[in-house]
Amino acid sequence: MPGLIRGVARTAAIAGTATAVSNRVSRRQAGRWAEQEQREYMASAQADYPPPQAAPAAPAAPAPGGDMDSKLAQLQQLGALKDQGVLTDAEFAAQKARILGS
Repeated sequence: MPGLIRGVARTAAIAGTATAVSNRVSRRQAGRWAEQEQREYMASAQADYPPPQAAPAAPAAPAPGGDMDSKLAQLQQLGALKDQGVLTDAEFAAQKARILGS
């Protein structure tokens, strides 16, 4: 009988230790998976929302009451921007009208 009790006690101790180790491994693995999911979530969130880019600069506004030479210079700059493809025809017409004050 003492050998039977010793065998049962040993089995209980081994089973308890195995259960504790198994639970610890499971918790550690779950923590690793959670960290990995968090990293993947953050990476996908950054990919969904790229950093903002600077808007293109608008042509300089004419000085109020400027003389004809400054208006001609501004129109030449405006024409060069249109020729380079920076401005569309509609943008060119709007800026030209603003410069000429019409």
